[in-house]
Amino acid sequence: MDSSLVYLVQTDTTVGFSSLNDEKLSTIKQRPTSKKILHTVDSFKTLTQYTRVPKNFRKKVRNSKKTTFIYPNTKSFRVVNKDSNFYDFINKFGILYSTSANKTAEKFDKDFATIGADIIVEDKRGFYETKASRIIKLSKKSLKIIR
Repeated sequence: MDSSLVYLVQTDTTVGFSSLNDEKLSTIKQRPTSKKILHTVDSFKTLTQYTRVPKNFRKKVRNSKKTTFIYPNTKSFRVVNKDSNFYDFINKFGILYSTSANKTAEKFDKDFATIGADIIVEDKRGFYETKASRIIKLSKKSLKIIR
């Protein structure tokens, strides 16, 4: 599997594009490349290779499900639960950028999503839109709920 390609996949939260190429994802979604895209990771071990979780919030991060955290280094990560159907996919890569499969601020459109993707990964459940992940910004001493 080539991590530079754009995959259309049912993630643990909603239908999304996944790739290691964040510029390609921004182009597909027609959004500024300066706007950051979150990372999905397969484990806490992978997470610790890219950022440091503030000591005050380690338990919160470990116990949270379907939650994206923005860390003090300004990078954002969501750890995919092993019970999720998306886990088998993300586990093959370890880390990927992930964003919803729609134009910025619009609803999911399957035609738009299939045109933008290099590879479509669909299982028997098909694609369906669900609630987006919560977003929490962490600093060393405080947290702020963004979404």
